[in-house]
Amino acid sequence: MFIKKLITSTFLAVYLLIFFCETAYAYIDPATGSYLFQILLAGLLGALFAVKMYWKSIKSFTVNLFSKNKNSDTDE
Repeated sequence: MFIKKLITSTFLAVYLLIFFCETAYAYIDPATGSYLFQILLAGLLGALFAVKMYWKSIKSFTVNLFSKNKNSDTDE
C-alpha cells in the first residue's frame, strides 16, 4: 500500500514539474549528456552485478515457487 502511494505521488510530482513550470532560459553544459549516460550505465551495471550476486537465491526462489504450485495441484 505504501509503495503504491509512493509511486503515485512520485508520478504526480514529476507530471506537475514537467507540465506546469515556466521557461527557465537555462544553459545545459555539453558534458551533462555524458554524465547522464554514465549514471545510467553505472545503474545498469550495478543492477546486473546485484542479480549476479543473488542469482542462486533468485533461481531457487522461483523454482520453489513453481514447484509448490505444481505439488499442490497434484495433491487435490
